Amino acid sequence: MTWSRHEMQYIRDAAGNPNPSTLALGAAATVTVAAASFYAATRPTPLAPPVDMDNQSIRLPDGSRTSTWVPDGKSFIEYAHEDARTTHECFKRGLRISRNKPCLGRRNGPNRSYTWLTYQEVFDMAKDFGSGLLEEGLEPGAETIVGIYAANRVEWTVTDQACSMFSIVTCALYDTLGPDVCAYIINQTEMPLVICENAAKAQLLLDKGGSLKSLKCLIIMDPISDQNRTTAQLHDIKLVQFETVQNAGRANPKDAVPPSPDDLCLICYTSGTTGDPKGAMMTHRSMIANLASISVFASKGGVGITAEDSSLSYLPLAHVFERGLQTIFFMNGARLGFSSGDVKLLTDDLQALKPTVFPTVPRLLNRIYDKVISGVKTSKLKSMLFSLACSSKEKELRRRIIRKDSIWDWLVFGKIQALLGGRVRLVFTASAPLEPKVLNFTRCAFGCVVIEGYGQTENTAGISFNIPGEYEPGHCGPPLPCNIVKLEDVPEMDYYAKDDKGEVLCKGPSVFCGYYKSEDKTKEALDEDGWLHTGDIGQWLPNGCLKIIDRKKNIFKLSQGEYVAAEKIENTYMRSQFVAQAFIEGDSLQPYLMGVMVPDEEELMAWAAKNDASGSYRELCARKDVKEIILKDINAVGKKAGLKGFEMVKDIIVYPELFSVDNGLLTPTFKNKRPNLRKFFKTQIQELYKKHSSS
Repeated sequence: MTWSRHEMQYIRDAAGNPNPSTLALGAAATVTVAAASFYAATRPTPLAPPVDMDNQSIRLPDGSRTSTWVPDGKSFIEYAHEDARTTHECFKRGLRISRNKPCLGRRNGPNRSYTWLTYQEVFDMAKDFGSGLLEEGLEPGAETIVGIYAANRVEWTVTDQACSMFSIVTCALYDTLGPDVCAYIINQTEMPLVICENAAKAQLLLDKGGSLKSLKCLIIMDPISDQNRTTAQLHDIKLVQFETVQNAGRANPKDAVPPSPDDLCLICYTSGTTGDPKGAMMTHRSMIANLASISVFASKGGVGITAEDSSLSYLPLAHVFERGLQTIFFMNGARLGFSSGDVKLLTDDLQALKPTVFPTVPRLLNRIYDKVISGVKTSKLKSMLFSLACSSKEKELRRRIIRKDSIWDWLVFGKIQALLGGRVRLVFTASAPLEPKVLNFTRCAFGCVVIEGYGQTENTAGISFNIPGEYEPGHCGPPLPCNIVKLEDVPEMDYYAKDDKGEVLCKGPSVFCGYYKSEDKTKEALDEDGWLHTGDIGQWLPNGCLKIIDRKKNIFKLSQGEYVAAEKIENTYMRSQFVAQAFIEGDSLQPYLMGVMVPDEEELMAWAAKNDASGSYRELCARKDVKEIILKDINAVGKKAGLKGFEMVKDIIVYPELFSVDNGLLTPTFKNKRPNLRKFFKTQIQELYKKHSSS
């Protein structure tokens, strides 16, 4: 990149001007001229759209919609490659096409580079460990279910591949379920064996040993403790070191017993917001149909995964999103590096690995956005340059020009891209909707294709995805070519399919086969015609894309007979500058709602500084005037968003601590854990109702 002598002199002159406004305007004018010159010189090539962006899906006679790549709504993509129709075959294909390149990487400290295991080494480790499991008495076949209780690491994937090689079904346990729920899952699935990460996790299960009727053996990846041995002996549970099982399998190799597409692959227990968790069953066919569709979808959009790609594995492997992405990577011979396990070291991991693909969730992107905006506000010059940069990048995005080598990347966005390692070309975000302003920022700042997806565990993760190069935020794209999607009337919420609004239903080979040992719950989710009822409320946009606008569940009725959808109101109130998290509660005997608001600490402290309000964050949260300001602002936001009068909260509790997985107020997918929140704030909310009923 070179600037003219005139442009450089203009910058020097502007920098020497003591007036901040002139400096900002001068510098802005300079970089605008330079940006135009640079654009003219480089002439970046737009990404070619794989579909008509004004008609991204096809409406079928019954009102459902299908991918443009499945025009009849029947010829679904069930696999991407003839030799990759099970998760085991996907890994074998990766072994073949990668020519034994790196597969799994790990780093043992913040200043160390990644060390790699090749595809052949991982395959051999899986073969040894799988043979060792049979030596421990397991029978190959879909009737055998084993648990994996560990954070993301090499041994997790080795275990998964070993089980797939011998047709054994895996079921992940995870910390936030808690020991009682883990025990419930072990008993329901009759697991004979669980592979644990360390002595601490093993002890949590061993302490439940008397109630675990089926559990006979724990295999532990890290050293076994004396406490483990004492408790295991008490409950007659065998303890074995992971490496010991591998060595036994190496000494006594077994012939693989590969699965067929219709065999059960895994059981994924959803944390749920109410009741016991449900074990969603996925066959190899349903897994591969979804993952192949995502892979083909990306390829047709010009951003397909290849053997040259790499990604950081930090999202929980216990959930199907990360599990599925790993399978896509293996199918294409790409490589995966595991995070250090500490969220504070995530940027260190990214900078050490320098991935090309970055799967993420809105929570992380929101945090990046908030930090950047907070930094930009400190200077008029920074603020103006940032606005110009975003405006320029958005104009390029509308022409489907996606790059990270513009002058704006050099001046403004380069440091953000460096946080991710500097090589990211594709970002997947899922698990929850992303605010349009955050999605726009991410697409501009990261300088790469950013795809927002929608789905759920019961459809092996994906239902619809943004077309690569999409620039309009606020929707989650057309259906994937593994399913069709339709909307069904929800009259109690005034949503009707004739108006292109209703509950999202999907159907296709990617849909799960039911909940484990739960026929009643399966019938609630899957109707007789094979449609999966998601519980989400969607809207078809004029361009054939799906937008999620509400949630059917968590609806309650007020005393005057009006139905209220709590999540819709919570999402609306969180648009307030003062609100980080919201919980809405109602009572069928009362005509109005109450709420709990967790303030955005940075915004609240900024307000305090401007208004000469002293005190710590917690002290501010306890102030009456702060409560009144937040209540006024959220109802103004609600009114602007079109909330009806009965949907507005009458009063609020200002709570100074974020809801989290650790304090039991969020699910592992960061949704409000409504029963826990209701119980936690029951007394305070009752006091609010009492106060207003007596006033």
